[in-house]
Amino acid sequence: MSKKHDVMLILEGTYPFNGGGVSTWAHMLCNEVKNSNFTLYSINAEFESKTKYKLSENVKSLIQVPLWSPMEPQEMIDYGKKYYKIISRKEKNDLDKINQVFIPVFQDLLRHIFSNNRDVRAFDETIQKMWRYFQKHDYKKTMKSEPVWRTFCYMVSDLNSEQENEKVSLYDLTSGMRWIYRFLIPLSVDVPRVDVSHLTLSGFPVIPALVLKYKYGTPMIVTEHGVFIRERLLAINSSEYSFFLKKMLIKFSECVTELVYYKADKILSVNKFNIKWEKMYGADPEKIEIIYNGIDHNVFKPAPKPEHLKDIPTVVAAARIFDLKDIVTMIKSCEVAKRQIPNIQYLVYGDNNAVPEYTAECERLIDELDLRDNFKLAGYHENPSELFCEGDISILTSISEGFPYTVLESMSCGIPVVATDVGGVTEALDNSCGYICKPKDAEDIGNRVVELLNNKELREQMGINARKKVIDNFTIGKFINAYEEVYERVVTREVKEVQMPILIQSLDEIQSVKAS
Repeated sequence: MSKKHDVMLILEGTYPFNGGGVSTWAHMLCNEVKNSNFTLYSINAEFESKTKYKLSENVKSLIQVPLWSPMEPQEMIDYGKKYYKIISRKEKNDLDKINQVFIPVFQDLLRHIFSNNRDVRAFDETIQKMWRYFQKHDYKKTMKSEPVWRTFCYMVSDLNSEQENEKVSLYDLTSGMRWIYRFLIPLSVDVPRVDVSHLTLSGFPVIPALVLKYKYGTPMIVTEHGVFIRERLLAINSSEYSFFLKKMLIKFSECVTELVYYKADKILSVNKFNIKWEKMYGADPEKIEIIYNGIDHNVFKPAPKPEHLKDIPTVVAAARIFDLKDIVTMIKSCEVAKRQIPNIQYLVYGDNNAVPEYTAECERLIDELDLRDNFKLAGYHENPSELFCEGDISILTSISEGFPYTVLESMSCGIPVVATDVGGVTEALDNSCGYICKPKDAEDIGNRVVELLNNKELREQMGINARKKVIDNFTIGKFINAYEEVYERVVTREVKEVQMPILIQSLDEIQSVKAS
């Protein structure tokens, strides 16, 4: 085999420290792809001391960037920069440079965030100027300086002065500045040179991929699972943030999403549903391809139902307990089904600690609806390939998905699925394999559950159809071959095309150094 490609896989809050669909996808990629080695760039809220997954030999290094720790990432983690250089930056008097060089760029950033007419090329230039500045100046010292804070306060007041319903409090100002500070931290972190960056969502984790493009001309791939901007809009609009903070976070997220699509060399969607959102935010259709997720059908295969559940009508689910999975509607559907099947059992396997306040809300609803004997938040299941065989059917009640592994895994095990019509679910599941329901419609979902549990012949035929569909369309072999081919295509094309841009970039850097 020829030399392997070096891929930087950029993730946020998922692999290799946390579970979920994206982590399943990433683990398969790192274990099965034969033509590439991987550097994992893991952005997390806090510093993680232990990985959840055993890493493949294809994973050559792991870079962790904790955004919300009390200490800065560079104060906790060695990113290869000599210590005396870090200290010299912190001790240098940068006030003149902050005022003369950084403040104009920071003002441009705020104008982009609050503008009603976004210019993705100009936004890209602004981010690149910020990165150049932080190549020579300390991030924390600059971003926490009085001139930056005053500029933020004055600019925000000026840019929002015409909004009568928008009163900006001190809390709004401090929260807004804190978000900008935290989201942009990766601009200050050095990255090793690789052949291609591979982003796992079209959001703020694009920054290390941008750094690679600015520094080396490195090509960028983005795989769109659940659409970042859609899920962002859902989360922000349902939050209790002030009007100002909601607007700022939405606008900033939209700027970043457009930048991802503008800079990406290839946009890989896990379903057809995502494409309309990608086009809406400026993605070039010529860049877009679909690669469906795949699973190992020899691991996820039919097996007998466990003895202790044999006479109990059982519904299983694999889902982290948080709002996008809409466990609340799942609980309500159990109450609907219980009216006709009093001994029904829902077993929901997944992380109960992802969002503790949401888990607490679910527990209260279980008690309120008198479902303590029927609905179990069962926590982590140590054998995912056996999970679905505990049930007669499986369920998914999400309000947003990409191309969910849980649906494929259940189908591969010969277990029919009742699922909501979100993301790419209907591209895997059809009426021969299960039922599709509207999101949040607990009554319809519960009735479909009853219909399947009361009809053994229908269940068994749907299970046979489901497994066949997976084997014909969604195997791990098809999935891995597609990614190997994309890596080869993107890297070999860029080897020929990026040499001149790198030279121009280098000359530009020399001129920038001279000017400063």
